[in-house]
Amino acid sequence: MANLAFLGLGTMGYPMAGHLCGTGNQVQVWNRTAKTAQAWSEVHPGKVANSAAEAVKGADVVFTCLGDDPDVRDVVLPILGRMKPGSILVDHTTTSANLARELAIATQTHEIGFIDAPVSGGEAGALNGQLTIMCGGKQADFDTAQPIMQCYAKAIKRMGEAGAGQLTKMVNQICIAGVVQGLAEGLNFAEKAGLDPVEVVAAIGQGAAQSWQMDNRHQSMADGEFEFGFAVDWMRKDLRVTMEEAEANGAPLPLTRLVDQFYQQVQEIGGARWDTSSLIERLRRLDPS
Repeated sequence: MANLAFLGLGTMGYPMAGHLCGTGNQVQVWNRTAKTAQAWSEVHPGKVANSAAEAVKGADVVFTCLGDDPDVRDVVLPILGRMKPGSILVDHTTTSANLARELAIATQTHEIGFIDAPVSGGEAGALNGQLTIMCGGKQADFDTAQPIMQCYAKAIKRMGEAGAGQLTKMVNQICIAGVVQGLAEGLNFAEKAGLDPVEVVAAIGQGAAQSWQMDNRHQSMADGEFEFGFAVDWMRKDLRVTMEEAEANGAPLPLTRLVDQFYQQVQEIGGARWDTSSLIERLRRLDPS
């Protein structure tokens, strides 16, 4: 039995920490908003710590799922000295690859292992324990953390050294951006052509156009409902770090940059907290003819 700590009980972290409680390990959580941690403790057997430093004391593995690079630095760097040597830090936050490399160096100084482990699958994936986890770090640290993460994952893969997980997540977001925009344009085209978009998907959904986004979002997109999954604000954060990395490695991202502009327009029409499939609403509102 291992002692585990989980820092960050947001949309993803809340259910992920809950799944850890079913593994037979001891789980202690911390969240910057204390009432969220208290609500979590009312439905899960884990303990709530009063501070991040208290949560990580004595933990064998510390999991974090925070917001952005500054959030991770603010929470993680001050607690590294409180973690025990030989423990492992697993960061599920989607961040820059540079931050992952920075954390790998900082943890090594304290004789702590590190895995950057961003996830894909959205809120539903977290709730159902069906996330895809892309990892970077040393093989030995991955081998220790992987069986524990299995409780909320359908797929876990080590992609290389520290930062490789974040780079793989960037590829994931590049692909999603293009697919969602294509689906939005297709469904909007169907509506303009006088077709029932749901019936169109029934006709084409088993062919080459099929995608996870089509399977899971076509109905809500047709209905104009965007309260599912990953928010536009967070997608733009992910695309920002992706485009910054592309500037450094020379990879052209013309479609990704264009879709990022479209998401900015979604924010401007009030959709900052809508899910990423709201690209279709941009088409409807900006070209309502």
